[in-house]
Amino acid sequence: MLPVALTEIRRQLNPMRNLKSCINIDDLARLAAKKVPTPVYDYVEGGADDEVTLSRNCSGFQRYQIVPKALQDVSRIDTQTRIMGCHTSQPFYISATGFSGMMCPKDAELAGARAASKFGVPYTASTFSNRSLEQISESSDGNKFFQVYVLDDEQLASDLNRRAKAAGFKAMVLTIDTIVGGNRERDARSGLSIPPTLTVKSTFQYMRRPKWLLQYMLSDGANMGNFPQLPKVSLGDSHAFVEAMSKLFKKNLTWNDARNMVEQWGGPFAIKGIMSAADAVKAKEIGASAVILSNHGGRQLDGTPAPIELVEEVRAAVGPEMEIIVDGGIRRGTDVFKALALGANACSLGRAYVRGLSAGGEEGVTKALSLLKTEFERCMILAGCSSIDQIGPEHIRKIA
Repeated sequence: MLPVALTEIRRQLNPMRNLKSCINIDDLARLAAKKVPTPVYDYVEGGADDEVTLSRNCSGFQRYQIVPKALQDVSRIDTQTRIMGCHTSQPFYISATGFSGMMCPKDAELAGARAASKFGVPYTASTFSNRSLEQISESSDGNKFFQVYVLDDEQLASDLNRRAKAAGFKAMVLTIDTIVGGNRERDARSGLSIPPTLTVKSTFQYMRRPKWLLQYMLSDGANMGNFPQLPKVSLGDSHAFVEAMSKLFKKNLTWNDARNMVEQWGGPFAIKGIMSAADAVKAKEIGASAVILSNHGGRQLDGTPAPIELVEEVRAAVGPEMEIIVDGGIRRGTDVFKALALGANACSLGRAYVRGLSAGGEEGVTKALSLLKTEFERCMILAGCSSIDQIGPEHIRKIA
């Protein structure tokens, strides 16, 4: 009996030992804190300034109550839908996250792409991917989107566009809210730089995670897969790399630039970083097929609304045809349900995905997707909905 008792005591003292012990997305964050260095963890979890927007992205969902519809036949439910022209098993998908090699040095973006494909949801590759577009495309057969910025070098931009099409990416996502980086004070305190470098503050933290450190040093590190012309970097020195990166992106981005990109791509096109109904209407006018309501996870401008709070007014402004995607604060399957009830078509997963990636690579991403799937399907049943198109405004109630 004594060994059993000691095992139980250890379990209670250290509940987040592995993926099996994680029963929600927040548990994955706690496990991730044990797997990656503190500076990397803070990079994932932190926000701008006082992190008011970061907190509001999640708490904003609590302003809405789910109104169940009684006595409905929910013996079978169908969660399939379409996102930017692609069939998906669930009304959510993986959003673009740069520098995934920090969270999962061994596989970086490939872990997320493989997990998403097996799960039947789209995956979004970042311009800042540590693996190339071609590597990400070849890693799985699933549908993939490409997240891009407007580059100052028109030839380089054209080449990226061509490469994305040739690699089979189904849609393009233009991110517009990162003209300058947000004031992320957690990173300053932890000594993190992008990409990571060895500093007095960070060295000890990296050494406390020897498995991570070894994998990071043996991998391609923070080298940008989509920009082989950039200087190679190491954990100890990234100055030349940062200098080269700072010259890539266009600072005077306008709606004309976005319109040109829509026309050049010639397929499903989303603009990410829309935070008002007026801008959503402009996005529709220039030909975008979707808007992604996003404040960059609270990492750019503190004090903005939560994306979930904008869904109703944006839907009223753009009409029923345009796709609306909610990005920010998704931690539960009930959050996805609320977004759809308010008028969104889908949700994109940033931190929810990265927490899984940091906690367990491909297996961790699969765990995150599975948790949200189970919660969303349970919510549909309890709310009396047997299919996505049955979820509507009658299922939602706003509270003060």
